[in-house]
Amino acid sequence: MEDVVIIGAGGFGREVKMLIDQINAKSLKFNLLGFYEDSVQEGSDVFGSKVLGSIDKLNYITEPISVCIAIGAPKIKKQIIEKLTNPMLSFPRLIHPSVALGIAVEEIGKGTIICAGTIITVNISIGEFVILNLGCTVGHDTVIGNYCAFMPQSNIAGEVVLGEAVYGGMGVGIINQVTVGNNVTLGAGSVVVKNIPANCLAVGIPAKVIKEYEG
Repeated sequence: MEDVVIIGAGGFGREVKMLIDQINAKSLKFNLLGFYEDSVQEGSDVFGSKVLGSIDKLNYITEPISVCIAIGAPKIKKQIIEKLTNPMLSFPRLIHPSVALGIAVEEIGKGTIICAGTIITVNISIGEFVILNLGCTVGHDTVIGNYCAFMPQSNIAGEVVLGEAVYGGMGVGIINQVTVGNNVTLGAGSVVVKNIPANCLAVGIPAKVIKEYEG
């Protein structure tokens, strides 16, 4: 089995542990060693596994180990990844056994987490360190950039292009043939019916930009 640890011991970290347990129930693949978390005391018990230390300790690991990053916020996740420079670390894909997958696993980037009940159809490209939470759908010919994260019950139609670090709140809908730029937050329940520029917050039905970020 593959030794694995989880970065992040909060709610999504516990859900990722559950995901690993469910993958193992189908076919033994991972040996979960525990969590790495900066804000929880080393040795604490989290959902039946121990906190092994702060995140920076992973840069001093001397044996190969797989790392799952259970952080929903794209910007924070990217910052953590950029600080992990240890060549002993690798980043597995976690795909729940119930996922309906119409593409090859090799078309999904490293470190990506796809949760139970998600449906991914055909001719889709999924980048690195993406999160598709419970019950998401992704339509044909869609491109999802690195570090994107979509919360439960988000629906992405066909021929959509998502830039890097797009965050979709719970229940977001994106209609077909829409482009969303880098570093965009889509508020929960928003419906995207036209292109959204980079570096902004968009909310509502239809989604409208209400705040711009620095690039």
